[in-house]
Amino acid sequence: MEKLYTKDTQAIFWNNNKTAIQRMLDYDYTIQRKTPSVAAIVAPTSGNKFEKFFYGPDEVMIPLYKTTTAAKKEHANAEVLLNFASFRTAYDVTMEAIELGGFSSIMVTAEGIPERLARKMNNTARNAGVTVIGPATVGAIAPGAFKIANIGGTIENIVNSKLHRAGSCGLVTRSGGLFNELSNIIAINADGIAEGVAIGGDRFVGSVFIDNMLRMEKNPEVKYMVLLGEVGGTEEYKIIEAIKDGRITKPVIAWCIGTIAKHFSTGVQFGHAGASANADAETAAAKNKAMAEAGIYVPASFNDLPATINKVYSDMLAKGIISEIPEPKMSLVPKVRRSKQFICTISDDRGEECTYAGFPISSVATPDTGKGIGDVISLLWFKKQYPQWATEFIETVIKTVADHGPAVSGAHNAKVTARAGKSVVESLVTGLLTIGPRFGGAIDGAAKYFKYADDNDLDPKAFLKYMKGEGVPIPGIGHRIKSLKNPDLRVTGLMNYAAEHFPSTPLLDYAKSVEALTTSKKENLILNVDGTIGILMVDMWRALGYSESEINEFIESGTLNAFFIVGRSIGFIGHVLDEKRLAMPMYRHPMDDILYDVQEAEKL
Repeated sequence: MEKLYTKDTQAIFWNNNKTAIQRMLDYDYTIQRKTPSVAAIVAPTSGNKFEKFFYGPDEVMIPLYKTTTAAKKEHANAEVLLNFASFRTAYDVTMEAIELGGFSSIMVTAEGIPERLARKMNNTARNAGVTVIGPATVGAIAPGAFKIANIGGTIENIVNSKLHRAGSCGLVTRSGGLFNELSNIIAINADGIAEGVAIGGDRFVGSVFIDNMLRMEKNPEVKYMVLLGEVGGTEEYKIIEAIKDGRITKPVIAWCIGTIAKHFSTGVQFGHAGASANADAETAAAKNKAMAEAGIYVPASFNDLPATINKVYSDMLAKGIISEIPEPKMSLVPKVRRSKQFICTISDDRGEECTYAGFPISSVATPDTGKGIGDVISLLWFKKQYPQWATEFIETVIKTVADHGPAVSGAHNAKVTARAGKSVVESLVTGLLTIGPRFGGAIDGAAKYFKYADDNDLDPKAFLKYMKGEGVPIPGIGHRIKSLKNPDLRVTGLMNYAAEHFPSTPLLDYAKSVEALTTSKKENLILNVDGTIGILMVDMWRALGYSESEINEFIESGTLNAFFIVGRSIGFIGHVLDEKRLAMPMYRHPMDDILYDVQEAEKL
């Protein structure tokens, strides 16, 4: 792997750290990435499906998931996990991601993961070929391509430090704060960095200095490297060995901070967990001396580091090894942004022509397009292009439920309201308001309960027992006048269509086995039209590749009832127009059809 990140790299962000995510998106917009670098967010305790963030002046919706597994399944191209979990959770999150696979690198920001667990985590990642950055880190950056969370600071500081485009230096540090300081120093004294990693301050980190510098050795954009080590540990000696055996050939500038430690009489613990010398070789002075002897550019002090960087850069520039880097175009992040109050993901009325799920209305509306109402519903309700067999089934359902005569509650309400002189809209609404669990709701209920039985492998007898225990009549079973000997032709038509056009109908097959049991008890306990529609809708969605959780969500959100609402609206409007065409007078219910049982009120 020559480069840690590219301009196409996308990440899954574990924990909804809104500030850090927004900084990443502001960086993406500034460097004119085509797609945001954050593909998804794992937020185990959130009940939301997405989070809104600004992308320049506009907003984007980043999907939220309960688990890393769910996020990775939907965003297989996201190869980086940004683990912002607490130190209590970070180990488990990282290990799950490694086992899940598909991640090339994982950043762990938590500080203080128990050392035994950190060593196991890092070893597991190394064996799996996963680059772990951290624990206890601010992350890494590939200027002009991808940056992790808060590294580099604000956009203003990023641009001032030339982190908006690739420079020539590969920078590796332990400290996140000093990483930002070094980036600025390199920008002032050279042309900026091409790739930078803050490996983390804990004693045991995933990728160490040598891992990152060997990768930078292979990165053609990196012309020389700057290493900022510190007192404690022996990782710097691995760089010395790599230079001696020829694995690192590019110029290296290095300094170990903590030289002040020699002036103390006893061991001193500096800020990082690993910043403590346990032997003479681990002191900053000893490591600086050894690196200088190996041919690494080591300044006399940290204060001399900028001059050393400038000298190495200037010499390489003069020799033509480094060329002047042109400044790329950037987008300016607005200072003031306003969050939108409404979200629409199904249609767009901006531009020349309104679109349905990205398709111009003219491409689906006229007869010559070959598209029907089913196609429009599939676009506007589901944001999918359903195949012809599915769209024609949807249209069949709507035609089937359009009307059931004037006596049902909805049609009755619509007719009474129309006779009161109300408009078509008002009359229609009064009819629609009666649709619910007792009128139309059997479609939802049939889908819900039959699917539950099928999902849980309940045989027909067990299903009947379950429904009896629930105290609920089986939705979709039973008809007032129809029976096995006098079948409902609407049901027959729907079943015949499914048999001819559906890839398979497992839930309908199961429902028929239930019907065989119920009709053995009473002949009119047949699958009715509501039940057939609900059950076949589930079979349709399964055949179209929806997950069981997605289908359950359709059922719970009232999608099935929506088909009944659309279809029955046609009939209600017909009844309303019929009343107006006949100029029917105000309706008053006949008194002889009312049971009056009015007792004299009790005096209190």
